Amino acid sequence: MSTGRGTPPGAEHRPGPGTPTAPSSSASVQPPRKRPADRRVPGAPRLPARLLARLPGARRHPPDGGSTTAHDLAVRHRLLLALSALLTLSLFVSYQGVHGDANPLRTSSAPAVLSLDTALYALDQAQQDARAPAPTSDFQKQISVAAQSLSAAAADDDVGGPAGRQALQTVTGLITVYAVKVQQSQLQPDGSVLREAYLSYATSILTEERSGIQDRLKDLQRQQRAAVHRQTSFGPLLWLAWSVTLLLALALGAALLETQLFLRHRFRRRYNRQLLAALALLAAGVVTAVLFTVWTQAGMTDTRHLLDGPLPGRHIPDAGRHTASYLAHTGFRAAAAVWILIGGVLLMALAETGLRRHIDEYRFRPR
Repeated sequence: MSTGRGTPPGAEHRPGPGTPTAPSSSASVQPPRKRPADRRVPGAPRLPARLLARLPGARRHPPDGGSTTAHDLAVRHRLLLALSALLTLSLFVSYQGVHGDANPLRTSSAPAVLSLDTALYALDQAQQDARAPAPTSDFQKQISVAAQSLSAAAADDDVGGPAGRQALQTVTGLITVYAVKVQQSQLQPDGSVLREAYLSYATSILTEERSGIQDRLKDLQRQQRAAVHRQTSFGPLLWLAWSVTLLLALALGAALLETQLFLRHRFRRRYNRQLLAALALLAAGVVTAVLFTVWTQAGMTDTRHLLDGPLPGRHIPDAGRHTASYLAHTGFRAAAAVWILIGGVLLMALAETGLRRHIDEYRFRPR
């Protein structure tokens, strides 16, 4: 029999205001939501992430909530140096592709064409004087002019190579034989058979097909005109090289400008003198190289048009003066190629010093 102090039967225990309650089965914790199933093919690589991870300076990404300044500086630093090196190499190759042929054209190919034109014209005039009843000074003068012109052409080792030099020596010997036979014919009585025989033999030496003096000189002249065309042409490879060079120059200019804006926004510095100097150097160097190339190529094209066909004798001296004026200062412009390499090194140095201080500030900071 109960004394009354116990809990009455059927009475429920109600927790007090501060007593924690145990969760019931109806109010149990909901399981975490499952992530959407990956619909990609199993084992397929994440191409964008892997490609970005391969970029220089992109392998170290700051943790969530960390500063990205060091990472951004490293990426821009590597990008500026890479673009500067590529632009320097591309500009040097493109510049040399045009100016490398200007000096041989001015000192070798164009003078050789004019010398051969002069020799052919002098021999043509000598042939007209060969039928004079007695030796004349005009004939000797034309023979001397032809021999001197061939000597001037043979003085250059680049004229036709070894075969060309051998051909010039052969022609010089044939001219000597031709002059002797003409003089022998002129010493014979007018109308004699021996006079006609000597003159016919001399004429065959001069005009015989393929083996004659004139045909040999015309073959050499065609070779030299082909060399002029080759040296003055601005072919597809040069167009491609200059297109790549200009694209790299635009990319580097945009990268320098973007880096300047990034530093201004991130470090509250209005100007970065090194980057602005690099931008000015880039613009001045590329514009100067393009102008020098345009002037040189224009002079080379005018020279090719001038020497493209046979010149009348009275126009040969004028053609020589015009050629000299067209190709003036090409040697100075060709020598400027070394300044492209110097400017490229200076450009990389400016980009390096412009970012190095900021990179060093963030090198040992915790991320």
